[in-house]
Amino acid sequence: MTGIDTISVVALVGSLRADSVNRRLFERAQELAPDDVRLTEAPIRDVPLFDDDLITERSEAGMPASVQLLRSQLRAADAILFVSPEYNYSIPGVLKNAIDWASRGAAHPFADKPVAIMGASGGMRGTVRMQYHLRQACVYLDAHPINKPEVLITGAAAQLGPGGELEPATAELVREQLLALAAWTRRLRG
Repeated sequence: MTGIDTISVVALVGSLRADSVNRRLFERAQELAPDDVRLTEAPIRDVPLFDDDLITERSEAGMPASVQLLRSQLRAADAILFVSPEYNYSIPGVLKNAIDWASRGAAHPFADKPVAIMGASGGMRGTVRMQYHLRQACVYLDAHPINKPEVLITGAAAQLGPGGELEPATAELVREQLLALAAWTRRLRG
């Protein structure tokens, strides 16, 4: 955890594609983050498909190295940001897989963590269904998502496509969500 002056936020990006609109949204969020928020990514590309047989002993040390790294990055953060598309009205498999691995065992790193969720999609509803399902998962994870502002970017290719820039109102919404996450993190710290 960082000092009271800086909030360390680790992001899980729910798309593996290097040129995805959600990767670009994460990059814009890094640029828009307030000075007191340090936003980094915990990559999920190397996390294997969940298979209980890959756990060699019933402790974190018995998990694959990529899972151990993910768990340590999440544990070290003050807060978590999910940046994700919506696949088939829900959470992308790669993101759900990373959550499933990281949440194994009693001392998983999502417990009591402040969370924010944002996503971009070409559709008219943005990522509303994915965000709803992710909020449901946060109940089991004992994570604490902020409620507002919501960042549900529609028509994402226009704003986040090659050479695209976020509209000023959308950029401000992203910044406001990161400000709200920092305030929520400080509030939960007491």
